[in-house]
Amino acid sequence: MASRPPGTVTGLLEELGKGREEALQELVPMIYAELRAAAGRALRRERRDHTLDTAALVNEAYVRLAEQPALQLADRQHFLVIAARTMREILVDHARRRGAQKRGGARGRITLGDLPAATEPSAVDLGELHESLTRLADVDAELARIVELRFFAGRTIAETAEALELSPATVKRDWAVAKAWLKRDIDRARSGPGQPGAVRRITAGT
Repeated sequence: MASRPPGTVTGLLEELGKGREEALQELVPMIYAELRAAAGRALRRERRDHTLDTAALVNEAYVRLAEQPALQLADRQHFLVIAARTMREILVDHARRRGAQKRGGARGRITLGDLPAATEPSAVDLGELHESLTRLADVDAELARIVELRFFAGRTIAETAEALELSPATVKRDWAVAKAWLKRDIDRARSGPGQPGAVRRITAGT
């Protein structure tokens, strides 16, 4: 496969995958607005007095990405998913540190209605969601990517379908499956030790 033209997003992603560290520095300004938007969406779910703002969250995500050797990224959408995942991990780390420093203090919380799930809204710790999504990735990586694109990267059904090369109808069905799985898994984790449940995908005609 021929390499993409240097200086383009795709070309820089290829260079990054080959280990050229400077490629990330050149890439970030080209998609900075999208990274700021992803950071803004992530912070809207946080407390108002959070110590990070959008610029600081993007910067910290950049530092973490720069520490990872030879990132293998397929395209622009894949990079944004990885960036959104990194931001999520940063916010989880901050929430855990704050929780350790202040017993009983407010932690980063969302509701499953924010996803939104087809269940009654239920308060969920950001750490719980992060851990549940990690378990979902072990069971079904594609469903986890749909959640990352829809919830954390803020992509529409159509944009998610294009990024994953799926039909919008499939993404819509799998999005519902993923939300229901996360709700069940978080409830299961709260009730005690156990194995993650199987994924039951919705197929056409069901």
